[in-house]
Amino acid sequence: MSYRTPSHRAAAVNETRNALLASRCAILTTHLNADGDGAGSQAAIASWLRANGTEAWIINPTAFPDGLRFLVERNEWIVPVGSRRARELCETADLAVVLDTGEVPRIGRVHEMIRDVSTVVIDHHPVGDHAIGGVSLRDTTACATGELVYDVILAANGPWTDQVAQGIYVGILTDTGGFRFENATAGCHRVVAEVIERGVEPEAMHERIYGSSPLRRYQVLRFALESLEHDSDSGVSWMVIPRERYEEFGATAEDLEGIVDIPRSISGTEVGLLFRSTTGGDVKISFRSNGLVDVNALARRFNGGGHVKASGAMVPGPMERAMGEVLEATRAAVAKVRVKGAGR
Repeated sequence: MSYRTPSHRAAAVNETRNALLASRCAILTTHLNADGDGAGSQAAIASWLRANGTEAWIINPTAFPDGLRFLVERNEWIVPVGSRRARELCETADLAVVLDTGEVPRIGRVHEMIRDVSTVVIDHHPVGDHAIGGVSLRDTTACATGELVYDVILAANGPWTDQVAQGIYVGILTDTGGFRFENATAGCHRVVAEVIERGVEPEAMHERIYGSSPLRRYQVLRFALESLEHDSDSGVSWMVIPRERYEEFGATAEDLEGIVDIPRSISGTEVGLLFRSTTGGDVKISFRSNGLVDVNALARRFNGGGHVKASGAMVPGPMERAMGEVLEATRAAVAKVRVKGAGR
């Protein structure tokens, strides 16, 4: 059985396709600390738009992940957000495409740069309180933003460049946790099968994404493990990485990808947390749920968001205060769902 775009999103897919193809110069952006789905979706859309004759430029609120640059056809398409070139491009663009988020705070300083530009949002997260306006292709039933990107390009009949197929594959691969999460639906696997038929090599992609890591990742991980805590009464586990340690090893946000799964994996844990301080003094929190707690709702209490089982937020420091507030809220959230469960 071949993949078909779900009927409930077909109209939004066609509207999005038309808006993208009408553009002559588009700015592509995604959330702070881009992950595989955000960066992969950008790479796919950029290649597809360029193949259709539209200039496409990637301008993110934080640096494009070094380990995912291989997905982008030409490195010069990625423009640093603080550069004069980025400002000039945003002033002349006729479209801004926001991928893998639809929230104003999640695109940081890019929002001010594109606020007067017509906007398209392609996202699979729940809509929050600070939604970005414009043409909208949002569907929480999609396994990843990469699936929605596939819908758009399928509706346009391609063209299917190598970068289009690889970007979509990596977006889905990473956002389904290597196809192990419950969002790895039958439709998700059909999309993956079709991009494999278009030339993606799963073994090569797995090697690029998961097969090797810089030494600094394990140096940071060794330190983080020393901070590992588990509160068996509340069902909350967490780790802490101070900025000093983070900078000592020259680590990047990319190096910390997946580390929060360690506290989540401890037996008896309902919510796993990773706290890390940033250069600006704020504290970045990653939330991971084992099923009962909606960590998207929890993260939104701290102006963050994401998925029901995986979310993030940034709160003002210092670390001790941030940890106290977040741990208190997390313990309360776990206690609440346990009471509901006991009452059934």
